[in-house]
Amino acid sequence: MLGPVETRSVSPVFVGRAEELNILNDALARAAAGEPQALLLGGEAGVGKTRLIEEFATAACRQGAVVALGGCVEIGADGLPFAPFSTALRALRRELPAELAAAAAGQEEELARLLPELDEAVPSHGSGRHDEDCTARLFELTARLLERVAAEHTVVVALEDLHWADASTRHLLSFLFRTLRTGRLVVLASYRADDIHRRHPLRPLLAELDRLRTVRRVELGRFNRDEVSRQIAGILAAEPHPAQVDDIFRRSDGNAFFVEELAVCATEGCGTGGLTDSLRDLLLVRVEGLPESTQRVARVVAEGGSTVEYRLLAAVARLAEDDLIEALRAAVNANILIPAPDGDGYRFRHSLVREAVADDLLPGERSRLNRRYAEALEADPTLVPADARVMRLASYWYHAHDAAKALPAVLDASVTARRRHAYSEQLRLLERAMELWDTAPEEVRAALRPVDFTEVYPPCGCDPATTPLHYLDLMAEAAVAGRLGGERERALKITKRALHLLEDDGDPLRAAWFWLQRSHLLQSLARGDGWSELATAEELVRGLPPSEVHAEVLANVAHWSMVHVPGPDAVSAAERAVEYACMVGARETEMNARLTYAGLVVESGGVETGLADMFEILRQTLQDGISAVASRVYVNLPNALEAIGRSREAVPILEEGLDYARKFGLSDKEAWIWGNLAESLYSLGRWDRAAEAATRAELVGRSAQPRGFHAGNRAALALAGGDLPEAARQLGAARGYFGTHDRAPQHELPLTELAIGIAAAEGRLLDARAELERVLDTGFPLGTQRYAWPLLLTAATMEADALGLPAAEQDRAKILARLRETARTLTTNAPVWLAHERWVRAELLRAESADTSDDWCEVVTAFEPLERPYDLARVRHRLAQALLSAPGGPEQSDRDRATELLRLAHAAADHLGARPLADAVALLARRARLSLTAAPAPARTDPAAALGLTGRERDVLRLVALGRSNRQIAEELFISPKTASVHVSNILAKLGVSGRGEAAAVAHRLGLFPAQALHAPITE
Repeated sequence: MLGPVETRSVSPVFVGRAEELNILNDALARAAAGEPQALLLGGEAGVGKTRLIEEFATAACRQGAVVALGGCVEIGADGLPFAPFSTALRALRRELPAELAAAAAGQEEELARLLPELDEAVPSHGSGRHDEDCTARLFELTARLLERVAAEHTVVVALEDLHWADASTRHLLSFLFRTLRTGRLVVLASYRADDIHRRHPLRPLLAELDRLRTVRRVELGRFNRDEVSRQIAGILAAEPHPAQVDDIFRRSDGNAFFVEELAVCATEGCGTGGLTDSLRDLLLVRVEGLPESTQRVARVVAEGGSTVEYRLLAAVARLAEDDLIEALRAAVNANILIPAPDGDGYRFRHSLVREAVADDLLPGERSRLNRRYAEALEADPTLVPADARVMRLASYWYHAHDAAKALPAVLDASVTARRRHAYSEQLRLLERAMELWDTAPEEVRAALRPVDFTEVYPPCGCDPATTPLHYLDLMAEAAVAGRLGGERERALKITKRALHLLEDDGDPLRAAWFWLQRSHLLQSLARGDGWSELATAEELVRGLPPSEVHAEVLANVAHWSMVHVPGPDAVSAAERAVEYACMVGARETEMNARLTYAGLVVESGGVETGLADMFEILRQTLQDGISAVASRVYVNLPNALEAIGRSREAVPILEEGLDYARKFGLSDKEAWIWGNLAESLYSLGRWDRAAEAATRAELVGRSAQPRGFHAGNRAALALAGGDLPEAARQLGAARGYFGTHDRAPQHELPLTELAIGIAAAEGRLLDARAELERVLDTGFPLGTQRYAWPLLLTAATMEADALGLPAAEQDRAKILARLRETARTLTTNAPVWLAHERWVRAELLRAESADTSDDWCEVVTAFEPLERPYDLARVRHRLAQALLSAPGGPEQSDRDRATELLRLAHAAADHLGARPLADAVALLARRARLSLTAAPAPARTDPAAALGLTGRERDVLRLVALGRSNRQIAEELFISPKTASVHVSNILAKLGVSGRGEAAAVAHRLGLFPAQALHAPITE
């Protein structure tokens, strides 16, 4: 356990805050029971946030919890990224060394970006991947580390002064608040509410966290007069005079820190009677009453950072050691400075006092102090901890306004930030370097470090390893840092400036690279489809010798074409990308291009060849550790299987992909995988799990497109379940996420299908037709049949349901003709789309009152081998409708058959929660005077035995009634497909029927399988 928690307050009495402390203690109790807790503590400066955290931490320690404190550094981007988390993890390591080591096992190098002590054997952490997922990977590993440490111990992680947090710290905290799922863990963060102005970077995070039901926000108010009186009594150790209480309450307005300052000043005779009520004067009055040497030391500490190490302070203050110690003792006795928690330095008791002292420095005085700090640190690097040295030095030189010293120091600090995956901080440092560039002497620029990390960008100069950094290289580093850190607007501005510089330089290769960056950024910002920029890049590299840039451009052209305009041109681009990547040895680009090519092969009809290539790419990328491509395979391969109706095969691959994405912290890939899983589970009729998967996609997704995909899945579930308002809301959300600038068919067509379905269900036929005509005018690109067939089906069903409505007659013939003509152009490269083609044809006949039971029998037969219970139930309903609508009235045998079909359809709809279908089935049964409930059979022998069915044949018949294929029956019963086929043939012969559908109907009529048993597992 931690030792006694440091107390910084003058008052020995903890006043008030009973309600807030109860909230924190309740959170601790919930965490101890295994439910992670997330809390935000807000309040104005000096209101008592730190004191409340101290009291809570002390109580938590008494209950056996481990408390780890971390504070944000006021100098923001100049400080070490993730500093509060590093401090907190260091505290956990001190208290639970074995547990932390076990929790970090196997991931030490990655986690060492936050806590270098975890991987002390490795001198540098510059190796490893840097891409848009690596920060998420670090965040995921940090979350899992905390969950594992908190598995056996109750842990409190308290982060103070979040208003000063660097962007990386804010992003990590947001990730933890959204994703912590297990462990006896409390994460508490405090911030100054009065500092959060409209443009403050913390404001969007607070708004985001407010929307999370798992985050509790505690607002700390000021003291009332009675609480102020008790606080003063605690400070004075005596009851104060009521007039003094009134005066201090009036002037402090109940702010706990101001109460302390005024009470102490009154006690020590600081002369507050003539003091103005300005905050600055109030804070400085006691400092100005100290000896001059103590005031001088306070000014030095104020400019050194939140905490200044003693040896560094001694080097900068330039006082004799005895004089320095006396000055420090006076400051500590006056409660202006306090020793740092680790005992190695000093800090102000309250940051408000430090701010006031720092603000009182003259401009020249401030830069002189920063120069002294920098010179002292250069002379003796051991004056500060090793992991903070580079960042501190860059900050001191920058604020000393010495460009010659600051430029190389800032560039070195940017490398440190990048190695910690703190890309937002890296970008800010690189922007500082660009600001300093022109003022730094030429000889300094000629001796700068080489280019750091720019992906495949070709650095200026002959030898990138030794050539000093050029300004264009610096812009490339900044553009990559901005994209990886999510600062896309800033990165976009940098690429624009870089391309402006390149206009007259005749450097097509670097220009192509910057155009490629713009394409990525515009797509990420939903401000365009990125094609214009990509085409410009492709034109710039045309005719140039093979290079990594050339291969990367071609790979991106191929991928863009696959998503937007799949076809021969896309295949050709993918082939060229693979060829160029192989020539220049760009392994990752090659694998990416091969994956794109394999996906195009599947879409063009080479299903087995394309799938085999995808499985091989997955094997190779897993073996070679190319996580970016492997995770993309886990998205694309199941998607390809779903596209040909093989949903059951997709599910285990998706589940494996989820484990992989979580292991490497690939949150956006995880969101895509969850979305694909929701889609496959919907097809398989597992709607409850599909809804859960869609929700998980929303929780982990950070980018707009995965969230749009999730909203589309939720809309489809709501529409099928009959919740039209929710379906419309989710459709609007999906369109908002995808934007209007990038109409990729894989996003646009499913949303258009949903829009038609919702409008039709709401009776807005003309709106639905407008959506339909817009998409028919645009046409369906090659390879989009998986989206086109469901859309045409929705439109054909709408027209059939509208038969006889006066509003539907205008243009009806033209629309039906267009639907037929469009259907003839679509491929049916898989059984599921062949079944849809028959379904669309039957619906179009129904729209003309020309459908027959034979048409629908053909559709039902096509769907029976497919594992699509919702679709099967819908077409069974249509077949029953056709049987009951036969000219001259149905025969009794047709009524019997329709009864069984409706019972099967109703059972499936009821199980799925497909209310509109269940209602339609029930309505048809009532109109035909059919019962959906089988009459209780008189006591008799088992009908299965009477038919001569064996136990195994009974199991097989049950699965046939559920619409299973022979292969699926074999998998479920652990027999071979050939054996399953033999059983089915024997069953058909014993029942005297000709097809599987009739066998299912007979089984239902005889009551062999009650509705509630249809979905029960088979037991041996």
